[in-house]
Parts: sequence; structure tokens; C-alpha cells
Amino acid sequence: MNDEEFDLMDELYFVQPYGYLLETLDWEEELLLATLQSLFSQGYIKCLDDPDTERFGKVDIMKEGTGLYFLATKNGLMAHNTL
Repeated sequence: MNDEEFDLMDELYFVQPYGYLLETLDWEEELLLATLQSLFSQGYIKCLDDPDTERFGKVDIMKEGTGLYFLATKNGLMAHNTL
């Protein structure tokens, strides 16, 4: 897990919308989307259509990420907390 992934995971202990992450981390959109995609592909986060509806299957965060919500998975929290 690189520094950006670690910092992003800090924000995902609770469901967060894309806009909150963009504002809180103050990153370029491309960096945020790429980092979200990386964490998702590793199984460290899950994507949600709204705060209560998880999206299953393949998700193209680079195209759809600005309208999604995100939350750390159990595996993501374990990886984050062991560093």
C-alpha cells in the first residue's frame, strides 16, 4: 500500500461520497480516481451506488467514480492497520 492509498484508507472507515474525498484530501481528480481504482482492484474498498446499496461486479471507477460512495472492506482495514 503506497502513501496515497494509505491516506485514502484513513477516510474510508465509514461510507464516504466521492465529493467528500475530493474535498478532504485536496487531490487532483485523476489521482483520486486512480487510487480508488487501485484499492478496489486489490479488494480493499467497495463501491456503493448510495450509502446503503453496494455495487457488485466490475466497476470502472475512472468513468463512474464521481457518482459513487466508497467504504473500506475488512481486508482493506486489516491491511491498513498492519502498516
